[in-house]
Amino acid sequence: MNHTPRNAAETSEIWRPDVTVATIVPRDGKFLLVEEMVHGKRVLNQPAGHLESHESLHTAACRETLEETGWTVELTGFVAVYQWSNAAGTGHFVRFTFVAKPVAHDAARPLDTGILRACWLSRDEIAARSDELRSPMVLRGVDDFLTGKRLPLDTVVAMPNGHPA
Repeated sequence: MNHTPRNAAETSEIWRPDVTVATIVPRDGKFLLVEEMVHGKRVLNQPAGHLESHESLHTAACRETLEETGWTVELTGFVAVYQWSNAAGTGHFVRFTFVAKPVAHDAARPLDTGILRACWLSRDEIAARSDELRSPMVLRGVDDFLTGKRLPLDTVVAMPNGHPA
């Protein structure tokens, strides 16, 4: 059914999940992760965050990685779109997960609020800490990457002002 909202009240009733990005950054058999505080709990996550207004998904992935880890990265591929709801049913996320290679690190750069540190962990180290993962999308993304799941970057197309970038 094609439904177009007729007024502002009807538009505000439309359910919208959080659109997020994440970046899988492999190096020497390990993956770049962040330890962060979320609702008073220490969790592990890929560099990840929300898409901002007028920002492409590609730009958001690079920005979030830099802000949370101090690493400048170059996107090399796209892994998947993951849809996940937390157990409480209070959060629903659509996550666009990219792969990137590390380019440069600025150790002096302050990290985003709530980020405790960036760290490099192997797949087995990540799995061993599965109870600390912010969501199951973290390990699933790593596993999909390790099985060779990759799509070209142009799988995700930004169309600012209605025109492809």
